[in-house]
Amino acid sequence: MAPLRVLCIHGYRQNGSSFREKTGALRKLLKKQLELVYITAPLTVRTAATDEVSNLENNSVPTAGGDEEPRGWWFSDIQARSFSAQQQCERSSGLDDSISAVREAVKTQGPFDGVLGFSQGAAFVAMLCSLQEQKLELEFNFRFAILVAGFRSACEEHQKFYEVPLQIPSLHVFGLEDRVIPDSMSRDLLLCFQDPQVLIHPGGHFVPAAAAHRQMYQDFLKRFQ
Repeated sequence: MAPLRVLCIHGYRQNGSSFREKTGALRKLLKKQLELVYITAPLTVRTAATDEVSNLENNSVPTAGGDEEPRGWWFSDIQARSFSAQQQCERSSGLDDSISAVREAVKTQGPFDGVLGFSQGAAFVAMLCSLQEQKLELEFNFRFAILVAGFRSACEEHQKFYEVPLQIPSLHVFGLEDRVIPDSMSRDLLLCFQDPQVLIHPGGHFVPAAAAHRQMYQDFLKRFQ
């Protein structure tokens, strides 16, 4: 049985290479079930004021030809070109470029059975699923979504993505000790999905991949194999 192909959407201040490093344990845990394909967001994040965080987020070993710059999928502060999940804003910048990047990845590296996102990437995955279900992105044909430390965007122009509950099968993963995206924010995102499955872990802001989590992942994935 061929593994399911999953498009992986990294978090803010990460990139495809660093996210691949950070999900090594997940790849090992589910190597028979999933083939994970990583892409990098098109928006470069300024690092002058965030060097310490960037270094923590991007502690991966550089790979040949890899782009190690911290990236993001949209900015909540247009002037500063920065992002905070808690920041209320009327408009964002960069989201259209990011949707185009995913569209191109689907065309050139697809097809994909599912999509997985972490943190800002998980919030972006919810938007991609909405575009798919509204038939606004005909290239998208994801059968399931996995959202780790996801949240509902606080940007006013993004509320259109949450008007109708999403039908796509979804697994929502979040940690009770997450200090970056509190679990209350991830629980709010559950309301945007019709029948969400949930994996809660006791840890913080990361993709959990302990042996204890294997069964929950497998139970969710088996219907698509």
